[in-house]
Amino acid sequence: MESKRQERIQKLLQRDIGEIFQREIKHVTREAMVTVTKVYVTPDLSLAKVYLSLFASKDKAALMQQILKHTKEIRGKLGTRIRHQLRVVPELQFFEDDSLDYIDRIDELLKDDH
Repeated sequence: MESKRQERIQKLLQRDIGEIFQREIKHVTREAMVTVTKVYVTPDLSLAKVYLSLFASKDKAALMQQILKHTKEIRGKLGTRIRHQLRVVPELQFFEDDSLDYIDRIDELLKDDH
């Protein structure tokens, strides 16, 4: 069960990391659109698991590698944004959120039945 504080911080991180992807690190994402779908924070706020949806990318694995390579840069930019709200900037772990692909696949299978 997540505390209210965890939930508030998760929403804050989701918004701020999303803005960082949209505005500040275009050199990493290039033409792809990256959306932060969910953020989970550990109870001690030391680790944030960030789930990303990747659109308009030919090679999602390569894009994910680029994002992972720039994790320190993203964390640094996040730190400047949240320095007044949190004492310690959580470590970031990025994961690809493939739930939309899963939903599309189910839709395709349901359409094939008819």
